[in-house]
Amino acid sequence: MSATYPFKIAAAKSAADPTRQFLIVVELNELDEYYQQFEDHGYGGTGASWREHIETIIEEYQPDLLDHLELDEAGGTFLAYADSLAAVRQFMACVLPYFGDLGKLKKYLDQTDPGDFFE
Repeated sequence: MSATYPFKIAAAKSAADPTRQFLIVVELNELDEYYQQFEDHGYGGTGASWREHIETIIEEYQPDLLDHLELDEAGGTFLAYADSLAAVRQFMACVLPYFGDLGKLKKYLDQTDPGDFFE
């Protein structure tokens, strides 16, 4: 398992766009246990749900980081484009404490209120 699990990092294919130098991706169809945690707590577990939770975490702890990211989703995939390797590192430092394993995710979701989220 990689140090960035469940996230995978790659150089973005459209490296000509300076805001999309790196891609952070999670293929949610490969993470049944994560999906189940979201469902158990009243969330959808889709890419949109991941995006909303991750954006909320970043807004709370490192709001300036959002200037260096473009968050997106496509059904069963969470995507984030970063403008630099430094932004990728900041993303991981901010988000992995909540998404790095099932125990961390459960602890995070236990303290959230589904009424505060759309997905």
